[in-house]
Amino acid sequence: MNLSLTLRQSAEKFPAVTAIQFQGIEMTYAQLDAAVDAFAAGLHNLGLRKGSKVAILLGNCPQFVIAYYAIARIGAVSVPINPLYTPGELQFILSDAGVEGVVAVAPMGPMFQMMRATLPTLQQVILVGGAHEGAVEFSQVTGNPVDLPAVDVAESDLAVVLYTSGTTGQPKGAMLSHRNLVSNAYQSGTFLGISQSDRVVTVLPMFHVFCMTVALNAPISRGSTLIVFPKFSPTEMAKSVADLQATMFAGVPTMFNFLVQHPEVKPEDLKSLRIAISGGSAMPVAVMEAFERKFGVQVNEGYGLSEASPVVCFNPIDGERKPGTIGLPIIEVDVRLMGEDGVERGVGEVGELICRGPNVMLGYLNRPEETAVTIRDGWLYTGDLATVDEDGYYTIVDRKKDMIINGGFNVYPREVEELLFKHPNVAEAAVVGVPDPEYGEQVRAIVALKEKDATTADELIAFCKEHLAKYKVPHDVILVDELPKNTTGKILRRELKNLDVKTV
Repeated sequence: MNLSLTLRQSAEKFPAVTAIQFQGIEMTYAQLDAAVDAFAAGLHNLGLRKGSKVAILLGNCPQFVIAYYAIARIGAVSVPINPLYTPGELQFILSDAGVEGVVAVAPMGPMFQMMRATLPTLQQVILVGGAHEGAVEFSQVTGNPVDLPAVDVAESDLAVVLYTSGTTGQPKGAMLSHRNLVSNAYQSGTFLGISQSDRVVTVLPMFHVFCMTVALNAPISRGSTLIVFPKFSPTEMAKSVADLQATMFAGVPTMFNFLVQHPEVKPEDLKSLRIAISGGSAMPVAVMEAFERKFGVQVNEGYGLSEASPVVCFNPIDGERKPGTIGLPIIEVDVRLMGEDGVERGVGEVGELICRGPNVMLGYLNRPEETAVTIRDGWLYTGDLATVDEDGYYTIVDRKKDMIINGGFNVYPREVEELLFKHPNVAEAAVVGVPDPEYGEQVRAIVALKEKDATTADELIAFCKEHLAKYKVPHDVILVDELPKNTTGKILRRELKNLDVKTV
């Protein structure tokens, strides 16, 4: 189980098959593997070795794929980072990881030059799309593959460090081994039936673990073609799906919602898709049903987290699919629900979802205490609350930390959000808890409307009262133009909790 060998094996089996299509550029598997060899040799010539940590700060492009597999090929460790992070955020991660090399977009060159004084481990800066003092241009980092020494990379060796979003403080680096990533790519690819004939829409950010496994590692290991998009645009994606006859699309719920609501995206645009996969956050059933009605393409929801490489569960492709659930555990992954009292929960009971398998991370970089809390006896404690039905299908109730306690009653934001999405004029909705001196917390809904002035906050509250117990009904509803999201389209609940009602 070696990440770079998965590419090598596909190149040997399918040398003439197109590996990447990107803005009119095509690379076959043989060409991609050769480019990885040359870049790996170049990295070695720059002094990077097995165990060196190399940050990748790129959008979706062929250079990301080349750098990612080349770093693995020399036994070094990738640290993929969102290039839109602030200098302060980047400074923390680069320092915490002890990064020795950086592969980044050219406009970041001056920033890294300034950072060198405070990053003593940083030795090499490689820029895509331009040069800068103290840096080398990506295309110049090439070497003769025959001069690259053989590197013994074990499956237990560290391959990637992925920093979590840091919703509870500073980001933590989840350490993923070659075994973690390769096994999860194999498990996911098998569960989803990915094959050499698939043409995969790779529009999620490659630096995000969902894309990395489901739309990069798994397809590459099967010899599929990646249709790479630098960013998500409903109209551009729909056009490319139609023109290039894409067969698989993996996205977050926000992307599905945009495709449903965009008037220029037609039902026939996505008819070539055999499967659409949703992950990253809970998919509102109303959005799933609207997507399937409009496009006639089945949506299969899954569940995962960075610490699990990331996939834990998926709704079956060929078996029974249960909308609103995250489906069944994938191959080789065990799942249980655990109560705070340490007693396993049964059918219909709420408990914390814990999982065990070859996909569970090695731990958090430089954080042994937090690792010990998160991984116990080989089980990863996810912090997500879930239930399981009699058929073994799991349903995420909510994040443990997002649960609202109103007057002693538990309110799960997802339940309220699901209802709000059923309102015909609701485009987006999120529910958070806000402090209340009498009840402890009150329920607050933040909503973006399809037609701005067609529905009032009071009307939405009345709608909730018709369908929810009193303690679950939002105390107030804040109407906004759009909900704040990160680059993967995930709603930023932390910002919603700090929302100043007076400024809305």
